[in-house]
Amino acid sequence: MLNIERMLTDDPEGRLAVLPEWSGKIAEEIAGSEGIAMTGEHWEVVNLLRNHYRLHGHDMSGTRLLNALEEPFGARGGKRRLYELFPRGPVSQGSRIAGVPPPPYSADPSFGSVA
Repeated sequence: MLNIERMLTDDPEGRLAVLPEWSGKIAEEIAGSEGIAMTGEHWEVVNLLRNHYRLHGHDMSGTRLLNALEEPFGARGGKRRLYELFPRGPVSQGSRIAGVPPPPYSADPSFGSVA
């Protein structure tokens, strides 16, 4: 069950409170259905996506969000590593697993998602 009071305290704009129920177990189920075994790096991306949405909502495009994700992964291969972790797109597939809506148009095949 969602702890709405805690979410509203942790989420100043209340963005996460309006999303469907989400947990680590749900994320692992979604990832498993997409052929991904969650590792520490996967969780790092998922947490970055959830935190970004919590703080900013949809304030940036999919491309800008991908560039923001790439920053902490620069020394580990950058975008290449992100696409190894999330082959259907670190923004679109990562957002599905993170339980947050992707930025507008990020599921567009021209953006780099193959799903």
